[in-house]
Amino acid sequence: MTELKTEAALRYRRMTEDDIEAAHKLSLAVRWPHRLDDWRFIQRLGAGYVAEDSTGLVGTVMCWSHGPDYASVGMVIVSAEWQGKGVGRNLMALVMAELGKRTVLLHATEAGQPLYEKLGFEAIGQIHQHQGTVFKSPLMPLQPGERIRPLGSRDGPRLAALGARAAGMPRATVLAAMLEVAEGVVIDRYDEVIGCAMLRRFGHGYAIGPVIAPDIDRAKALISHWTGTYGGAFIRIDVTGSSGLSPWLTELGLVQVDSVVAMARGEAPLSDPGVRMFAIVNQALG
Repeated sequence: MTELKTEAALRYRRMTEDDIEAAHKLSLAVRWPHRLDDWRFIQRLGAGYVAEDSTGLVGTVMCWSHGPDYASVGMVIVSAEWQGKGVGRNLMALVMAELGKRTVLLHATEAGQPLYEKLGFEAIGQIHQHQGTVFKSPLMPLQPGERIRPLGSRDGPRLAALGARAAGMPRATVLAAMLEVAEGVVIDRYDEVIGCAMLRRFGHGYAIGPVIAPDIDRAKALISHWTGTYGGAFIRIDVTGSSGLSPWLTELGLVQVDSVVAMARGEAPLSDPGVRMFAIVNQALG
């Protein structure tokens, strides 16, 4: 006789570091590529809740605050046997209460979008996931006086300022954490940092992001630096739908494999028109 899954059989509680291995197994079951280290990285930066039944974890959600006015939500996972039973809605209610009046950002799959719309989220854009292997990376010229160089020990404040301008909200905490797990380069123009790109281990290979630049040509130059440095490796990059990069990335060998909807509940952040976020850190942190 099939066991009837009822809400009364569930317990909701805060996520702890001890939940990471079970959460990782849950994400593998829905075919997400995250490694244990990927989970550890995002768990250290935020807060989360889990749902569990007598067998263990059956649902997760996480959130990250970006200053007093903004936050992001991600890692919303519900096991197959509990889907459609209100678990996702209950987890979202817990995390939204945690975030209070902040504008909340997230990236929704086609299946998840209706739930988020019911919770007051509205679509504000798209993210295109590209992945694959680049065997020949083009050399992209820069403007006179510009060069790509490694991130230096004194670049932290400039990187934080650039990230805040591109995102329209504070990014210092996320970018500082990225410096601990990623390699980074900047575009330096007469000692002014006008763009940056980071690369880290993720999933089946490497992930490029964020990529911040004044325009698409400089964004391509930053991406080409990493695809050339890691030629032949498996690479993933999540670019904004407005970036204009998707056709070029596909030509390189980084094929678009998925798209998600960028959504916001509240007033979406306004970025500086002089610099753009071409690729995000990941779909959870934005």
